[in-house]
Amino acid sequence: MSDSPALSVPSLAARDLAVVWHPCTQMHDHETIPMLAIERAEGAWLYAADGRRYLDAVSSWWTNVFGHRHPRIVAGLKDQLDRLDHIMLAGMTHEPAVALAEKLVDRAPSGLTRVFYADNGSSAIEVALKMSFHYWRNQGWPERNRFIALRGGYHGETLGALSVTDVPLYRATYAPLLFEPILATSPDAYQRPAGSTPQQHAASCLADMRRTLEECAARVCAVVLEPLVQCAGGMRMHHADYVAGLRRLCDEFGVHLIADEIAVGFGRTGTLFACEQAAISPDFLCLSKGLTGGTLPLSAVLTTEAVHAAFYASYSTGKAFLHSHSYTGNALACRAALETLAIFDDEPVLARNKVLAEHLRTRLRALEDHPNVADIRQTGMIAAIELVRDRESRAPFPADERRGLRVYLHGLSRGVILRPLGNVVYFMPPYCVDTDDIDLMVDAAIAGIDHAVA
Repeated sequence: MSDSPALSVPSLAARDLAVVWHPCTQMHDHETIPMLAIERAEGAWLYAADGRRYLDAVSSWWTNVFGHRHPRIVAGLKDQLDRLDHIMLAGMTHEPAVALAEKLVDRAPSGLTRVFYADNGSSAIEVALKMSFHYWRNQGWPERNRFIALRGGYHGETLGALSVTDVPLYRATYAPLLFEPILATSPDAYQRPAGSTPQQHAASCLADMRRTLEECAARVCAVVLEPLVQCAGGMRMHHADYVAGLRRLCDEFGVHLIADEIAVGFGRTGTLFACEQAAISPDFLCLSKGLTGGTLPLSAVLTTEAVHAAFYASYSTGKAFLHSHSYTGNALACRAALETLAIFDDEPVLARNKVLAEHLRTRLRALEDHPNVADIRQTGMIAAIELVRDRESRAPFPADERRGLRVYLHGLSRGVILRPLGNVVYFMPPYCVDTDDIDLMVDAAIAGIDHAVA
């Protein structure tokens, strides 16, 4: 028998690397990059097996809006588990699914009266794309089979969602499997011409969209966009005027508007839903991530009575929307979502976020004159820093230098999880952080940027 039997037991990280294939990861990297073995989580903090703790500055891929293991959500899940775990939602129903749909309809932009459940963000986009196409088919317009998407947009990685995504890192490999969207100019304020305002750039991009619709609206089902922030494409931000103007254009040309609020919904941009800042209602509103407070996978697609009516007919007509997921409307996930909405109802979440966002904005001013920072942008509780080789020319660092990775690794040494998007360092913390936590993550990012560009 070994004198130190514990030495023969592989670590959690070693066991993981022997069997688990991680998402969005080149597994070879973990020959040199540590695999964090997390044992528990509480609030904004993750606690590792080695005794260290890490501030989750990216809300675990933007999901844990109230932090980890929020007491109210945990209590609701325990209660629900004693009542009902899961049943199929075909021909059956249950209280959490009905109550959640009622709450979502009540809180969503006006006119969205029907809720279709799915499992994750990509699936929600698939539902919206298929539902829009199928609507036009049921209305006698089968030639409408194209979608307009914005350059730089990201909507997920299933084949339909990836088809309307314009991020080469995700799309290029699978291009032969995808349908081709019609791409329109992004209103990304970072790319606006010198001397123009975000509002002027939005107007210019709307003019471009008008030309696109004039040419092809009769073949288009819908326009797809992420309101206010194109997240996975580099936290690219645009003015609310663009969202409002796009709604008007979709109405004028008779095409649907799909609002992908999977990442930007539930308070991220300063309002419960980003569309509120443009005072518009889309034809389809796609929700996930923060919907359950980050505890369980669930997504929802909200749509209008007019869309629902186009499918409401006898089975023999072939108009039914035959799309399903085994875990559609899972009772546990719906209960978590109900508790999440209740927290928004009962606590001053958005008011508190406004104070936190202003503190974050103030702290980021320290980077305004940094020679390798071309842009600092912020919408509510989302902030991003654009790293470049040269501030004046905005010349980028070569992608293979992976400067953002250096920021990530330096952040770990400071006890902060920052997961840059290429060379864009961003913050999307849970709403339970305080000003000291914001100071910690900004200080870690500043030190990491200095280290990365040295």
